[in-house]
Amino acid sequence: MPGSRIRPALVLLMATLLAVTGMVTAASGAAAAVEDDGADCPVSLPGSFPSTAKLPDPFKKIDGTRITSKSDWRCRREEIRKLAERTIYGQKPAKPATVTGTVSATNITVNVSENGRSASFSAGVQLPSGTGPFPAVFVVGGFGADTATIRASGAAVISYDPLAVGKEGTPRNNKQGAFYSIYGSSSSTGLLAAWAWGVSRIIDVLERSGGQVLKADALGVTGCSRYGKSAFAIGVLDQRIALTMPIESGTAGVPALRAIPGESGSQGLSNAYGEQPWFGDAFSAYTGNPAGLPVDTHELVGMVAPRGLFIMENPHIDWLAARSGSVAALAGAEVYQALGAGGNITYWSDVQDGTHCASRPEWRTPLQQNIQKFLLKTGSAPGVFRISAKKAGNLAEWRDWTTPTLTDGPGTTTPTTPTTPTTPTTPSGGACTAAVSVNQWTGGFVTTIRVTAGAAPITGWTVAADLPTGAAITSAWNAGRSGDTGAVRFTNTGFNGALAAGQSTEFGYQGTGTGTGTTATCITG
Repeated sequence: MPGSRIRPALVLLMATLLAVTGMVTAASGAAAAVEDDGADCPVSLPGSFPSTAKLPDPFKKIDGTRITSKSDWRCRREEIRKLAERTIYGQKPAKPATVTGTVSATNITVNVSENGRSASFSAGVQLPSGTGPFPAVFVVGGFGADTATIRASGAAVISYDPLAVGKEGTPRNNKQGAFYSIYGSSSSTGLLAAWAWGVSRIIDVLERSGGQVLKADALGVTGCSRYGKSAFAIGVLDQRIALTMPIESGTAGVPALRAIPGESGSQGLSNAYGEQPWFGDAFSAYTGNPAGLPVDTHELVGMVAPRGLFIMENPHIDWLAARSGSVAALAGAEVYQALGAGGNITYWSDVQDGTHCASRPEWRTPLQQNIQKFLLKTGSAPGVFRISAKKAGNLAEWRDWTTPTLTDGPGTTTPTTPTTPTTPTTPSGGACTAAVSVNQWTGGFVTTIRVTAGAAPITGWTVAADLPTGAAITSAWNAGRSGDTGAVRFTNTGFNGALAAGQSTEFGYQGTGTGTGTTATCITG
């Protein structure tokens, strides 16, 4: 029947392999991603959910226990997925019975059949110079990250028209497009999940093509504004996307749904729900009561982990809710940190040009670095947080949970809330330096500290920072810390301790009070 989640035997076999081994191994020996690697996890959703004004604990399972190992995250992620489908997106069906198509240097065609219904759509392709096969970035609706930079970096551009899959301007009881031709015009699934389904079907075709033109295992997605909402949903709902890059996504995108009503000038939840059927129909119950949601967008950020995520926001347009976006990014980064992948997320709202969907010079270098790291597999630059003082959220106001230290092996669940200890790596090797940069606003600040190795490589570092009187840290990323005020020692994480001679890495923290005047010293050996 339309909307059923019947999964092909191949997908079930792959899920079984994942349950046993934690990965599917391709012929090349690399881990092959699947659309939803938690599909085999048993999830039973309750009929109702407790209300909370704070962001839900991403590490707390539906049964009330907290995960304790990194392997536990796989099935916890599936819980979050189903909660998000139930309340925010509507259901994104699994791969249909038949998906066929073609891939050329200029075009991709997709033909889908399910339960006696069929639909077709296509996408354009622009290749970079050089010899393929190439990694590729889906550019949703023609608005996304700088396509010239994408191609110059060695990745192809796939021009995806989401309106062919789900049209805007339609009533909720008569939705149109390829998705709704298959699953019915009255489907309760919103456009964002439908658009994500369309990209997933293109990836199916790329996988079947044998990778002669485009690499199915090196795919990114980007989009701006409404298509930034789409890019985010695509990365959240398909784990074959290696790099997700939403831009100025606004309400229904990255910004925390609970925070939006309190952010002056931002697009309200009811307004966004009524503007277009982006949300699933069930979200109507939460437009005036986001505290009743069992999930929020910080957990969707966490669903992308440990894959690459580069969030770009515009703090100059209130409508875009960049403050709520920073809250979701900071909270979601805690999932990255717990999984040992803190260097895989970048957030950047510290930009000068306020034009909507502008191509900004501040984003060019991190765009190149993310493509190199996650698509070309030639880079290792760590992610950074550059939060504009104009729209900096305070994570401490939005959470009452701490980030656990997850073990590498199988875990057990516990109903208690763990603390957040850090295990520093003993520094060794040559000297290092620490450079401090502070974005200050009335009552708060974000500090970024760049650690640079000297003339010899180092295998670990500690930064001793002296915070000004009255300054207090509320959250930090890419480093462990010994305290929140006064003299604080920051230690490297597992992914950013080893630096070659002259190489740099960055960590940061958000705080209240005044950060200007902070001094820092890097210590090794």
